[in-house]
Amino acid sequence: MSTELPVDSPAPTPSPGNLAPLIEANGLRRTFGATLAVDDVSFNVHRGEILGFLGPNGAGKSTTLRMITGLIAPDRGEARIKGIEISEDPQSARQGFGFLPESIPLYDEMEVIDYLRFIGGARGLSGRDLEDRIASLADRLSLSPMLRRRCGTLSKGFRQRVGLAQALIHDPEVVILDEPTNGLDPRQIIEVRDLITDLAKERAIIFSTHILQEIAAICTRIIVINSGRLIADGTPEELMGDEQGGWLIVTAGKALDDDVCGNLSLGQGISGAPGEMVHAWKGEGTPDISALSSGIESAGGMLVSVERSRETLEQVYLRLTGARGGQR
Repeated sequence: MSTELPVDSPAPTPSPGNLAPLIEANGLRRTFGATLAVDDVSFNVHRGEILGFLGPNGAGKSTTLRMITGLIAPDRGEARIKGIEISEDPQSARQGFGFLPESIPLYDEMEVIDYLRFIGGARGLSGRDLEDRIASLADRLSLSPMLRRRCGTLSKGFRQRVGLAQALIHDPEVVILDEPTNGLDPRQIIEVRDLITDLAKERAIIFSTHILQEIAAICTRIIVINSGRLIADGTPEELMGDEQGGWLIVTAGKALDDDVCGNLSLGQGISGAPGEMVHAWKGEGTPDISALSSGIESAGGMLVSVERSRETLEQVYLRLTGARGGQR
């Protein structure tokens, strides 16, 4: 018999040494009238990180991003981009990041190429540098056939890609994306995932979405906000390694009947690897391996392993948020 007890949780991901974070949110608070939208939210993002920003609709995600990007001022706290406090020097801070808002501010009567030239010019680009940058982004985002189309005639998917292009036009070190895959088809979503992963090698990225699969696919760290407060911060492995995932008991040999399972506090077995059955532990605390092994062997079976099960990211999210809404 080989019995293994996995460690309780993964070791924390090492911090990026003494490197200063590229994004800093310190004690952000914002009210709208009598409504508290964001309450004392703090986090940092370093170069090389893709931070998944999760929360129910109305939890405070977009309000937090608007404060970080200087679109609205916090009632309290501060946001810094590359060390620059955005309320003190908004122009310099904004040169350091690209932002894709949930609602993309396109000018419907402008052609796509003229819109990107306008945004690039506002970001300090001109001449051949600007034209080369537009061509590169158009190729990467499959926008080339649309450059002479008016923005107002674009589908939702192409509008989203133009929004990504304007966020990246000046090659910023900080990229903040609010629902970047909205309106994209599955192939385009994969392309955007690849783009974000590639961008993160030399940048800090915030990726705000309500789509758990997107977070799980590319994010190196996740924060969860609910009712305006930060309620979780960790790597996907850390969040899914929570002890509330329970234990799995793997057996072989003779199948255990309901009476034996009940006496040993085991759930009904389901098929696992060939010749093995997997039972959920129904007892309190940590399983007693010696007692389990003895009871299973007495019933003609064999204890193969005792393993810590892990919650899925969806289960973690629902447990943390209670599927409740808050304020945007």
